[in-house]
Amino acid sequence: MDQIKKGLSIFAFFFKIGCFTFGGGWAILAQMEQEFVDKRQIITKSELLEMVAVGKSAPGIMITNISLLFGYHVAGVFGGLCAVFGIITPAVIILSIVTLFYNSFKDNYWVHAGLTGLRAAVVPIIGSAALSLGKDALRTPPAVVICLAAFCLSLFAGVSNILLVLLGVAGAMLWWGSTLVKKERVPEA
Repeated sequence: MDQIKKGLSIFAFFFKIGCFTFGGGWAILAQMEQEFVDKRQIITKSELLEMVAVGKSAPGIMITNISLLFGYHVAGVFGGLCAVFGIITPAVIILSIVTLFYNSFKDNYWVHAGLTGLRAAVVPIIGSAALSLGKDALRTPPAVVICLAAFCLSLFAGVSNILLVLLGVAGAMLWWGSTLVKKERVPEA
């Protein structure tokens, strides 16, 4: 019964932010951080950051993946399903309505102006989430160097994000393997 209550609570939260958060996954992530890390303290920033890393790396829509991971973490399989249905239901409803009235909306000046204003309001929300989670991700000098190198390779050298992710995974595996080898070489006293 406790799992059902948690699952329905998760559904309600994700449904609410799915209705009122514009700007995609990063804006929703800022809301998740505020609600579940800062306010309710259900998870830590590090745990949310790990969910983001896995959610971004897995195929599919980032925020749906993160919602599934979060829901599963809190309330098992039922919680994961509730989170996913909560986050996608508002979008399905809104897009269905927009599709019905698309011809009326597409050339409407006021709709265009309203969407332009929404885009401008979303930028600080996304920036806030990036800065907040970035502080936790970039705690060591090597992490900062790796982040800057990946940013520069992507922006200036045109290296694809997929290749950067694969290089990051390979680098992490090499680093992890080297730490295991070092531990095995150290004689115990």
